[in-house]
Amino acid sequence: MPLKVSNFMTSKIFSAHPDDGIRQTFFRMRENEIRHMPVLDSERNLVGFISDRDLRRPEWVDEAPDLSHIYNLDDNMQVKDLMTTNVMVAHTYDTIHKATKIMLEHRFGALPVMNKEEEVVGILSAVDMLKALDLLLDEERKNKKKK
Repeated sequence: MPLKVSNFMTSKIFSAHPDDGIRQTFFRMRENEIRHMPVLDSERNLVGFISDRDLRRPEWVDEAPDLSHIYNLDDNMQVKDLMTTNVMVAHTYDTIHKATKIMLEHRFGALPVMNKEEEVVGILSAVDMLKALDLLLDEERKNKKKK
């Protein structure tokens, strides 16, 4: 039986709005211990995706004395300035295998998850994928013991 995205996704969604400030978004991610957020417009449509990686200033990582130098925490910048707009998604009815292929091919750490009505209903992260792998490995061990 194929494993479905809906069985492993995180349903508790923290989202950003395109006009949210970068500093506000960064601290919201830290506070909620998340690294990815769908960006939703006022009608709750998916218009982008932002990750902690989008907020980093890679050219300063080696010489940064504090977080303000590693991350773009400019009060004048908004989520729309840094978000990814060409967002790939998974659907609740997709298999974990399909989502894995997307994440590996594009080197994504997470995907927004949409239902049949094209509403964002979750996030599928690399950690969620590890939970699916753990389940498969447990099932494999059980099957080997039966033989």
